[in-house]
Amino acid sequence: MTTPDDTRARGGILRLLITSLVVAVLAVIVGIGVLAIVVPAATGSRALTVLTSSMEPGLPPGTMVVVRPTDVADIEPGTIVTYQLESGKPTLVTHRVTQRLLTADGDVLLITKGDANAEADAAPVREVQVVGTVWYAIPYVGWAATAITGPQRSIIITVVIVALFAYAVWAFGSSLYERSKRRRREPDRDTPEFATRPGDT
Repeated sequence: MTTPDDTRARGGILRLLITSLVVAVLAVIVGIGVLAIVVPAATGSRALTVLTSSMEPGLPPGTMVVVRPTDVADIEPGTIVTYQLESGKPTLVTHRVTQRLLTADGDVLLITKGDANAEADAAPVREVQVVGTVWYAIPYVGWAATAITGPQRSIIITVVIVALFAYAVWAFGSSLYERSKRRRREPDRDTPEFATRPGDT
């Protein structure tokens, strides 16, 4: 047999679980937003999406990489670098540096190669082509960033965060209200259920 108290208890537990899930999702979204938008904007970095499989398994397609400006003098073999395929052109490549060469004129040339590729890239990368080095990567987020672009991205992210936050506040407030109601309905344990007055028998 199920009593109203049992039903309320189960409802309270379910609400707590849903609220915890919402708070966790909200924390993840806020964290991703900070890593994908706030940090790059504050540091002059760029958030880019990996579109090909040339850097698998470390950076599969759909990965968002944050690329920060880096002096070519600080780029060593093993570093993952993002560079313009042709100087001044928008097409970018993100590959790992395998060799660092110095020309007779003192110019630095970087030999790059995709981790999944059998051979190095066709042409050495010159300093003028270098955009920066990969600072950190966020798996899968790049697909969403590619699908949602421009002003829509900030609007959608803001709406989702506000909605999740509002629900979490509502659920938490409802839980406190229900708990307060239950306390008011419970008899005071310090007060005797039956009191006798002098002269009563």
